[in-house]
Amino acid sequence: MMWQDLVFMLGSGLSIIFLAPTLRDASARVPLGTSLPSMGIGFVYGVTFATLGMTFSAVGAFAAGMMWSLIALIRSPGGIGLSLRLFRVESVSLFIADLRRWLASFRSSSPVEQYVTADVAYDQQHGYRHTTETPAD
Repeated sequence: MMWQDLVFMLGSGLSIIFLAPTLRDASARVPLGTSLPSMGIGFVYGVTFATLGMTFSAVGAFAAGMMWSLIALIRSPGGIGLSLRLFRVESVSLFIADLRRWLASFRSSSPVEQYVTADVAYDQQHGYRHTTETPAD
């Protein structure tokens, strides 16, 4: 075992000890904006440590991520109901639809199409059909 593996495991263990009172306190309210990113970081660190062969660090980071996920589930301001509503099928399908639309916005058949003149943008914004042909004299 590398000494770094032990240090990271001890750090994760301490964070779990420090987070335990938050989980036990019925009046504690931790915003999802705090707990969800911390949960994600714990899980990402766990996977990263595992790929580096740092087993103890991976287990510690994963345990810290689990502690944050319990805090998100039980101690968020909306309680369990709000946390569970975030993972409803409709929420996930809306997220996927938004993600597809966002990714599609990066695709273009030509880099030139990314740039339009102010006239074209104004016409498109106000529903006018714009053609690139010039009128015949």
